[in-house]
Amino acid sequence: MAKLILNNWRYFCNRPYTFKTNMKTQILGFFISLVFSVNAVFAASEQDINNAIRSGNYKMVASFFNESVELNIPGNEGLYSKAQAELILKDFFSKNLPKNFTSKHGGESKEGAKFTIGTLETSTGSFRTYFFIKKEGANLIIKELRIEKE
Repeated sequence: MAKLILNNWRYFCNRPYTFKTNMKTQILGFFISLVFSVNAVFAASEQDINNAIRSGNYKMVASFFNESVELNIPGNEGLYSKAQAELILKDFFSKNLPKNFTSKHGGESKEGAKFTIGTLETSTGSFRTYFFIKKEGANLIIKELRIEKE
């Protein structure tokens, strides 16, 4: 019985496409997909901000805020804490229901800071929207958000 098992094992290991080959391929595939998924997460962050503004998801936008953020939203201008800025944005989106957000222009500095200028269409009209983000560690942080009536 042991001889039969040993012979079967030798046969299995000597085949061109064996468990060993499949396992190596699976491990290699896992690491390659891990690298691409990590890059996709970092690349998607700026698009996530655009999508959050487009849908009026103030919590998602606020999740990108720095601990203190400069806001310029109709009726509220100044430097606010993350929690205060989230409430101000919630109030703005409740009064101006977003219909669409279109990114018109963007840029990046040598230090990695980025900005986006776009148009936010709401139930009460269009707003010129500007946000300034900076990469801190692995995260993108909104340092400034401006929403101004066009």
